[in-house]
Amino acid sequence: MNLRVVIMGVAGCGKSTVGAALSKQLQIPYGDGDDLHSPEAVEKMRAGIPLDDDDRWPWLDRIANTLKSDAPLIIGCSALRRAYRDRIRAGACGPVTFVHLAGDRDLIASRMASRAGHYMPLSLLDSQFATLERPGPDEALEVTIDQSMDAIVGQVLSHLGGSPQ
Repeated sequence: MNLRVVIMGVAGCGKSTVGAALSKQLQIPYGDGDDLHSPEAVEKMRAGIPLDDDDRWPWLDRIANTLKSDAPLIIGCSALRRAYRDRIRAGACGPVTFVHLAGDRDLIASRMASRAGHYMPLSLLDSQFATLERPGPDEALEVTIDQSMDAIVGQVLSHLGGSPQ
């Protein structure tokens, strides 16, 4: 069975950064779920309009289909609600490990304000937190982002057993 990991959380929590670091450590590819959004969804977010479920379901299906491959993969995806995570699990047709990058709004807002070139505006952060259903320990490993990257990656690696399966 191949390792399939979804790095999840609200915008600006570090999904891409953590995913890339894990990819390097585990020697397996990282894919950014943002790249799987439709052009219409990207334009909606760029305009400061939150996505709704009708926007998200096809995107979540593309995430799940990407994970369906026989190759190990790490992918970043907000996966904010349990129903979204369930849909990814069902569509991936096999085990998926979720890692929730958790942080407080002020920390994440400061990160979003300092990043350049991303279509997700800071104005949508509150809608992300409003949508978030924090996963329980039965669903995901929760890692707080108010620590060093080495500590974050170390926690995830420890949870995963340190190497791809």
